Amino acid sequence: MAATPATYVKLVATAVVWGATWIAGRVAVSEASPLAVASWRFLLAALVLGTLVVIHEGWPRWSLAEWLTLAAMGASGIFLYNLCFLYGLKLIEAGRGALVVALTPAVVAAGDWLLFGAPMSPMKAAGIGVAMFGCLVVVTNGDPRLLFTGQVGLGEWLIIGCSVLWAVYTFVGRRGTRSLSPLAMTFGASVTGWLMLTAAALLQGSLFSLAGTTWHAWSAIVFLGLFGTALAFTWYAEAVQRIGPTRSAVFINLVPVSAVILGALLLDERLEVAVLTGGALVITGVIITNQAGARPAAGVKSKEKTA
Repeated sequence: MAATPATYVKLVATAVVWGATWIAGRVAVSEASPLAVASWRFLLAALVLGTLVVIHEGWPRWSLAEWLTLAAMGASGIFLYNLCFLYGLKLIEAGRGALVVALTPAVVAAGDWLLFGAPMSPMKAAGIGVAMFGCLVVVTNGDPRLLFTGQVGLGEWLIIGCSVLWAVYTFVGRRGTRSLSPLAMTFGASVTGWLMLTAAALLQGSLFSLAGTTWHAWSAIVFLGLFGTALAFTWYAEAVQRIGPTRSAVFINLVPVSAVILGALLLDERLEVAVLTGGALVITGVIITNQAGARPAAGVKSKEKTA
């Protein structure tokens, strides 16, 4: 399926919206449990997406194999990702967390090579290395020695987990697009992930413990559900189907830029120079990785383009 200019416009818009989700997420978890926030977020998303699926495609009739794929997506990109994302935001700044998760495209490129045999040139390997070093600088506040002395906090590790889980979601989603539309796939993943989140929130006892939640937090939850999930996830899945996971993931470079700017404007966050320098290294490394991936060796056909 060929890409169109609209594909790239949607990817840019998706990245900006996802940058804003870091701010909305931090606002929401300041007043409610992360599990409750995530459950209500994906309930809203599933309702909107389900309505659109029925209108455009009719009632879903998915096979067992498709349900298993959707459950894997729900577990990785919805349930586990949101545990890492929202609990991580309780511990570190939104802008800093977004700079860490900028590592995601490099993780996707490395996974594409290790798991699916995508070409790996010296330039691409160097880009991945630069991005990972930049991530190390961000999580250690400019002192990588802290990693070896056990002084990197839980919040940083949780956000690193977001990158790994999003790579898993991306690759499973690529398999899902072989038989499901991006809209149906996003709906199925949201439903299965919501069921897992809701079960966990009920066990925790936090699902309905929202008496003290103000309109600020509820507005953030609505934004997360409608824009950060229903709209942005569908556009991202559509892009993966059209141009492949590695080229789609490179647009995540815009997420930390958006998050840092919005964090400064709305939450008065001020990140240290070392953290911003590390973030710049991450983005530079990912750009190098993507440029190398766009020029596969002569005679070698990229699997990403045939997916």
